[in-house]
Amino acid sequence: MGTKQIYEEWELVTALRSKDDQAFGYLYDHYSGALYSVVKQVVGDTEISNDVLQETFVNIWRKIELYDETKGRLFTWMLNIARNAAIDKTRSKGFQQSSKLQPISETDGTYATVKPGIDDYGLKRLLFKLKEEHRLLIDLSYYQGYTHEQISKALAIPLGTVKTRIRTALSQLRTLLQ
Repeated sequence: MGTKQIYEEWELVTALRSKDDQAFGYLYDHYSGALYSVVKQVVGDTEISNDVLQETFVNIWRKIELYDETKGRLFTWMLNIARNAAIDKTRSKGFQQSSKLQPISETDGTYATVKPGIDDYGLKRLLFKLKEEHRLLIDLSYYQGYTHEQISKALAIPLGTVKTRIRTALSQLRTLLQ
């Protein structure tokens, strides 16, 4: 039992659909960091972000049968669940009331405050012209401060692939800026 299993995406989906606890643990270990950063970016508050992350994994567990591999990668599907849960949380009445009571700090998890004045250059808008997988890697690397190795581990993507995709994304951004 001490051996750490590595799953191909299809194997992971199959194991999750059969409600395999070990596969779910693997899923959490490998994807929670990346999903948390997306949730935190939307929600801002650490405690609430942790709650939304837990809700996200419960939803993934419950809805894994709905995942359609012909429509995209597992990570993209989970990312949408996380983002939707975070957006739903920010729209909830309780969240809006509690956020009115707290002063807004300059270190909330948005692009503009992570790098002050970044939108002055329109980079924020340009990021959304990138493929989602490239946008996520740029966010994790440059805005969230993850190393390439941490991204590789969190997303279960080979290190070389992470580096290549980041280079490709930066090249696309350079082209968009010209």
